[in-house]
Amino acid sequence: MSCAAPAATPHPCRTENSRLWLSVMVLLWGFSWPATQMALTAVPPLWLATFRFGSAAVCLFAALALRGGVTLPKRGDMPIVLSTGLLQMMTFTGLGMIAMTQTDTSHSVLLAYTTPLWTVALAWLVFRARPARAQVAALLTGLAGVALICSPLETDWSAPGAFMGAGFLLIAALAWSAVILHVRFHRWVSSPLALAPWQMLLATVPLGGLALAFEGLPHGIRWSLHLVELLVFIGPVATSACFVISAEHGRRLSTFAMSNFTLGVPLIGIAASVVVLSNRLSPVFLAGLALVLAGMVAATSAQRNG
Repeated sequence: MSCAAPAATPHPCRTENSRLWLSVMVLLWGFSWPATQMALTAVPPLWLATFRFGSAAVCLFAALALRGGVTLPKRGDMPIVLSTGLLQMMTFTGLGMIAMTQTDTSHSVLLAYTTPLWTVALAWLVFRARPARAQVAALLTGLAGVALICSPLETDWSAPGAFMGAGFLLIAALAWSAVILHVRFHRWVSSPLALAPWQMLLATVPLGGLALAFEGLPHGIRWSLHLVELLVFIGPVATSACFVISAEHGRRLSTFAMSNFTLGVPLIGIAASVVVLSNRLSPVFLAGLALVLAGMVAATSAQRNG
């Protein structure tokens, strides 16, 4: 869920170290999907999203305080604080976690990470940025994969919650795509890392309110050491620590290289769901996965060359 500013010219001596840290980030983000699926068996989705960003915000505020770097967001950065906090963090995560109660991890992570495809479409519709032929081909290829995965060949639409699960995941991906476009055009006053805890706090407050309204008090949570370990991994590790890695090391690589790293998250998430949760991947799903990934890679490459 990177929101890093445009990359500066990378220092040759730091590039390899940054690639190593970003590889760790991709692994942690990928494994956070099956970890979230397991935590959802004990914690309602909106409360889980609240715990995730609440704990991550506390960790980042503490880390920045130790470095003497906690500052209020500047007026020029308020639009990106609002869009990231409310669209990427609150909407993407809230809808995604609700959807994961209705569908398996493999389908969830793949549909959620179709953002490069929707970014091309939104840029076309909202900013009148006419896509190149390569971008159109990438978009159609990826959407063909989405259509295949959402077809009756793969998805049982008669199952309870099937429409809601797929719909929420695609809306979540659209919300994140809008933030990606905003990040691309935003003029940064403060660093992404300085703004991150405020964005997480902004997401936590409405998520907590929605959780209280729709799920009630979280007194029915079945607490265990395993659940605490999952919550620590999902929040402080896979959210706050990974955001630090993304902010500190992502800007040392080109936007294209960073996008390629991010493409590894759904692959790790799907592979982890097979290993950890014993998810089964059908031939239809694998074909859809290949089309979606091909479209995402092509869209990223076309953006680089455009």
